[in-house]
Amino acid sequence: MLRQFLSKIPRSFGNSDSPELTRPNSFMTAGPHTHRSNSFNSGCGRPCATKRTSSSIFPASVVAGIEPLLPFKNAPNSEKMNLFVSKVSLCCATFDFSDATKNSIEKDVKRQTLLELLDFVASGSIRFSEPAILAMCRMCSTNLFRVFPPNYRSITSNNGENDDDDPIFCSAWPHLQIVYDLLLKFITSSCLDAKVAKKYIDHAFILRLLDLFDSEDPRERECLKTILHRVYGKFMVHRPLIRKDISNIFYRFVFEEERHNGITELLDIFGSIISGFALPLKEEHKIFLQRVLIPLHKPKTLGVYFQQLSYCVTQFIDKDPKLSSIVIKGLLKYWPITNSQKEVMFLDELKDILEEIDMVEFQKVMVPLSWQIGRCINSFHFQVAERALLFWNKEHIINIIAHNRHVVFPIILPALEKNARNHWNQSVLNLTLNVRKMFMDIDDGFFMSCLIHLKEEEAELSKSAEKRKKAWERLENAANHRPPTTRNTAALETHSATLIS
Repeated sequence: MLRQFLSKIPRSFGNSDSPELTRPNSFMTAGPHTHRSNSFNSGCGRPCATKRTSSSIFPASVVAGIEPLLPFKNAPNSEKMNLFVSKVSLCCATFDFSDATKNSIEKDVKRQTLLELLDFVASGSIRFSEPAILAMCRMCSTNLFRVFPPNYRSITSNNGENDDDDPIFCSAWPHLQIVYDLLLKFITSSCLDAKVAKKYIDHAFILRLLDLFDSEDPRERECLKTILHRVYGKFMVHRPLIRKDISNIFYRFVFEEERHNGITELLDIFGSIISGFALPLKEEHKIFLQRVLIPLHKPKTLGVYFQQLSYCVTQFIDKDPKLSSIVIKGLLKYWPITNSQKEVMFLDELKDILEEIDMVEFQKVMVPLSWQIGRCINSFHFQVAERALLFWNKEHIINIIAHNRHVVFPIILPALEKNARNHWNQSVLNLTLNVRKMFMDIDDGFFMSCLIHLKEEEAELSKSAEKRKKAWERLENAANHRPPTTRNTAALETHSATLIS
């Protein structure tokens, strides 16, 4: 078996100017969203046909005569890079990991070779040549890039809330993990020249990496997050494309599919990216906030990635406080109506924003915001009502509301009075009375005038309701005492008899 495995190693090599060497994307597919089937990872999905390695990938002058199983410590320094390419080529062979008893010897040889490559890359003993970079990218693409099977959860569950589902782990992960670790060490190595590597770790390669974020295995997504973050830091030329491609994933998630496994990890990456934005913020970044981050509050699965999304939004506001009013308007636009748990999350994020908002930005949104907070105060869901009433525990929020009390008090006071009279939850009732007392302490005279005005409005509404009730009673009594209309009935009978005759 071992001889059959070693026979897969390229032995017949073409010229050094072969098309595979001159075309850095030769191991990629042409379309950005086209997937390659790969039996190396068949344990993660459906079994796929084994992909044979090409015999003309590497120049003859690079790997000819190099034994791939030779340890690095036994090779002279002049031959170590050639041996590296030969070992990487050996790891392009793929296997079916859904069956642990199949090709067990070959799998173990490949695993040991990958571990040896990992140690060699981590040592940073020699600078990587261009053929070595090409071989490494090709090996990673062969082993990692694959098609995921359809997600059965998205088919069997229509509510989109899969928070409690157990994660699905890939059976090929022990080998996949080594490849991911090797790729990470390779990208972060000081021996890698970014100017040369960018020809092979290009836009197509990054797109395929982003496609892998839809993996069901959380361990794989965590590795991908670290790798993509390092790629973003090392290859500055790819930064705009990475931001654009991640934005496209978010667009498809919000407006088309509402199902993607890697939204949390992608938002984690963007949180770090946003913290590095220079001031003043570019228009491109503000558009991302308005068109991507704010609409991400809409999907039902918000709870899965809410913490990361809230962090990204907060980062934007820290960079430019003028964006706070835009964010609040977006939250009010997507405010949930029937989902109380989402309301609690919205209120938590809103509280964080209001703690940092300035007076000018607050005045732009204080009227619609006050109406929404009033509705939340009157919510029968006690957590929603509590979260809304706890706003007044923050000193900054109290100050801006006190400064704008002539607008806020008349809107919030009716909600407080309604709660104080008949809310079922004792904790909400106590918080309501505390806020009511706080309003009185801020401006007792204005509070009393608002209270008097509220009672006058309630009296008017009561009078109007009483008048309507009496009017309907008069109509009902008139209808009950009205004699039956026999004349029309007799005329109708006469007309019918005439027609029959």
